[in-house]
Amino acid sequence: MRLLFFMLLLGLTTTAYCEEEAKELPPINPAYNAEHAMALVNQGSRIFAVSLPTYKQPHDVQVVYKIDNPDVAFLNVVRGAELITIKPKPFNIQRLMRGEEITITADVYNGDYRRDGSLVYENRTIEMSKLLYARELDDLAESSQWQEYDLITLKENERIYIHKISQAPSYNHLIFVDLANACLQKFRTSKRVPKESELTYKFINCGTLKPLYFDSEDLK
Repeated sequence: MRLLFFMLLLGLTTTAYCEEEAKELPPINPAYNAEHAMALVNQGSRIFAVSLPTYKQPHDVQVVYKIDNPDVAFLNVVRGAELITIKPKPFNIQRLMRGEEITITADVYNGDYRRDGSLVYENRTIEMSKLLYARELDDLAESSQWQEYDLITLKENERIYIHKISQAPSYNHLIFVDLANACLQKFRTSKRVPKESELTYKFINCGTLKPLYFDSEDLK
């Protein structure tokens, strides 16, 4: 009888704890419900969605998500293009910041749809399946020639290095590295916003590289 009472009490305590944990999630800010431009990049058969942030709300977040690969044709579009972007229907990007699995509907463009991209797919369903990186653009470091990167571990020695956007001028940069050697996450460049080729060279001794994304237009 005592054992039964103890197990019942433990179950109630665990349930109460889980409910308390759920209540601690921050509320979603409706101001972040918007059209959030993203780039699609790939490494092998894996496709990742990368947010294209600015300094102004509701786009002041860096997010990288793994998406479910819908089919070979879609993968080939991403793999074969220099740049693929998506123009989603409005959604709240804070749901991604919380790590939720969500499905969005988006038009898919070859190139940057905000500039000169051409439509490839219309109203395509995209399943955002796993949060890999999230960062709010607040308390930013001053812009300088010292560049700092965060890393995303995919598996074993596979990493994505992502530039920690600073105050303007800055840039959005991601590079995949199959590590063979230690890799610096902080280094000095010739300019506050260097060319992508200079950044690639900084990682040249780390292992096998694949540049994924670079842009500075939104962060001047």
